[in-house]
Amino acid sequence: MTSASPGLPPRPAARSIREHLRRTLQLALPVMLGRIGILVMVAVDTAMTGHQGPVELAYYALALAPQIPMLLVGIGLLLGTVVLTAQADGAGDTRTCGRIWRVALIHAGVLGLLFMVLCQGGEAFLALTGQSPELTHGGGQVLIMLGWGLPGLLLFSASTFFLEGISRPLPGMFVMLAANILNAALNWIFIDGNLGAPALGAEGAALGTTIVRWCMFAAIAAYIWTRLDRVKYGLALGPAREDHLGKRLRRIGYPMGLAHGMEASAFSSMTLFAGLFGAVEVSGYLIAMNLVATVFMAAIGFATAASVRVANAVGRQDAHGARTAGWVAVGSAGAIMVFLGIIFFTIPDLLSAIYASDPRITAVAVPTLLVAAFALLPDGVQAVLMGALRGSADVWPATALYFISFWLVMVPCGYYLGITRNGGAPALMQAILIGCVLASLLLGWRFYAVSKHHVGRA
Repeated sequence: MTSASPGLPPRPAARSIREHLRRTLQLALPVMLGRIGILVMVAVDTAMTGHQGPVELAYYALALAPQIPMLLVGIGLLLGTVVLTAQADGAGDTRTCGRIWRVALIHAGVLGLLFMVLCQGGEAFLALTGQSPELTHGGGQVLIMLGWGLPGLLLFSASTFFLEGISRPLPGMFVMLAANILNAALNWIFIDGNLGAPALGAEGAALGTTIVRWCMFAAIAAYIWTRLDRVKYGLALGPAREDHLGKRLRRIGYPMGLAHGMEASAFSSMTLFAGLFGAVEVSGYLIAMNLVATVFMAAIGFATAASVRVANAVGRQDAHGARTAGWVAVGSAGAIMVFLGIIFFTIPDLLSAIYASDPRITAVAVPTLLVAAFALLPDGVQAVLMGALRGSADVWPATALYFISFWLVMVPCGYYLGITRNGGAPALMQAILIGCVLASLLLGWRFYAVSKHHVGRA
């Protein structure tokens, strides 16, 4: 364990519930907006592609199905950056933070290149899932284009995780806001064929997103290098070996990457199930899932805040502070998800109209959104509990609980309710509700058990 930097005391503990809530919101809100920005980018792509018709939208939906699990596996593998940086910052060991960032960038680059290569086989993968030849070819071409941007997005994620670990989430939020403006402009050019560009439809949306992802990394790296104290945060290369930091990052990252991969692949299985019903069904399902994923970023903001604040407390060896920080984040996220669920239940037709005007697609999306309204609360709670456990570096048991909830329960329920019982997209969302309720109960039990004991740095 690296000793704390001289003259830098550990980050002080919160003294009241109000102080816990204030610090949680200070971290969660900008992270929430930044993460929502990633989903808004997908939402804008979906909406602008959706007005090209159900076939182009189906191409985009099927391309996202394998790409999202790869992306979330990569993000999961990099989440140790937040935990290790926050623990070091909480202990006053700030010089180690920059070294953690450098190690995370190496891991992000290698993972991004690997996933980019895997995307080249997207058409063959979609064919194996039983999609029609037309959807297989179109979705495969979109997936190849999205793959070129995966290294840039993972490098950006590693950098924002570093900044969040030192409680500086605002730069990532501002970069995402600018990125969404650029993405909308590029969509206007490439999807519809403006300013002399060819009209590429769904593939044009993927091209714009790929360009934006690399711009995001360039912007956040420039901020880190020019605006942070290089000495304080150990940004300059030094003689110290960093092999042990890579091992610590992977020790947390492997189970988190596996957990994210299991969750994302289980959810993507639902999209592939919907694809078996044809372009209209999968398009309506994508609209509902895109809205769910967008508001889910609110929970991700609180999950990140829980990770950072629990990890800060772990760095101070403050078990009570870790426990309180975790439960305050869970309660805050739960209240917001209930409010958002009420909106889903009240105006599903208006929400669906944002994405598509085709009444066939709306007829699928609206009943699916009505079920989704009830899934938001348990989905958000399980995400924040996972974040709290991540901050405690208690990750392998949580990964096993994810496997039980999503692969042993949710996916079989989805196949039975959606395919065997011919329930379609609304039944697939019912399976998601069942899996998320189980995950929130199991992870809540685990965090309760872990938070009663002494905590120490990973």
